[in-house]
Amino acid sequence: MGEANLSFPYDFKELEPEEKTKLLKAYKTSEPDHKFDFVSIGPKKYKQLRTYCQDAANIYNMPVRSSDIFVISHQRSGTTMTQEIVWLLDNNFDYAEAKAKALHERFPFLEFFTYFGQKWEEDFLQSTDDKRKALKLIESIARPITGKLLTLPSPRYIKTHIPLSLLPPGLLDTAKVVYVARDPRDVAVSSYHLYRLYKVMNFPGTFKEFWGLFVQDLVNRTPIFEHMKEAWNLRHHKNMLFLFFEELVKNLPSSIQRIADFLGKEVSIEQMNKLCDHLSIENFSKNEAVNYHSLRELGLLASDEQFVRKGKSGGWREYFDKEMEQQAEQWIAANLRDTDLRFAQ
Repeated sequence: MGEANLSFPYDFKELEPEEKTKLLKAYKTSEPDHKFDFVSIGPKKYKQLRTYCQDAANIYNMPVRSSDIFVISHQRSGTTMTQEIVWLLDNNFDYAEAKAKALHERFPFLEFFTYFGQKWEEDFLQSTDDKRKALKLIESIARPITGKLLTLPSPRYIKTHIPLSLLPPGLLDTAKVVYVARDPRDVAVSSYHLYRLYKVMNFPGTFKEFWGLFVQDLVNRTPIFEHMKEAWNLRHHKNMLFLFFEELVKNLPSSIQRIADFLGKEVSIEQMNKLCDHLSIENFSKNEAVNYHSLRELGLLASDEQFVRKGKSGGWREYFDKEMEQQAEQWIAANLRDTDLRFAQ
């Protein structure tokens, strides 16, 4: 598995034996499973689920249009809120359409298919009574969408957690990119809940066990610092808007205005107030169009977890003991040593 695809510039490599052992231990099993079957990609050793390899070359070589708008982030960094802002700003605040059509349909998730494998599909079809609805869902979330994107009308809105170096090389010179970064401690907490929300991932351990994997780059799409630094280094590009989730939380109107200016959109005071109300955590967490309600209806999400959670920064303090706090401080300092990237407070 060490040879690079001719149309993809990086090698796919197996994890080291000790890394696999740590994953097996964390998932409390002795049998490999799709949910932690990662490959390591390129010199930065990005971890992706093995299913990503099916479409990696197509993603890297996908045609990009000048009218495309990408929202890119490491997972659980404020992506969903940013997507909703971008879509509503660029679609004249069409709340009726935003409510009627799920966000993942308005704003396709480029690598959503990687969460699901053949065994999951077979088990899912066997366990559900509504086969027609199940097949429709499989087609929409469990298949690569690079081919489907070719047929979508412009403008296209695309969400991805894939780092910039694994995306089309001409992306920033062609399309607009909104990148969202977040304190990695909060990302870790939110990712832990995500891995417990999706039954296909079903992380069985404590947050401390998950954190142990996160800081060792043994969670999907890590290393997180390399992911963010790639975007940070390109933040001055005319087609890049780099945001911090902490700024979104602290001053939502200001952040909305920055996105509007980047997209060349006007926002009145009345429109700003309505959008801020729409995005308040009280309303947003109840919004079925952004909360993957269709997955919940089909039993794919855990009943005690939510996709949109608390929408705040600094929540990591409720999860970290003193030992973890010290470890995190050292980890962050070591990874920011070669950059002027700093997280907003």
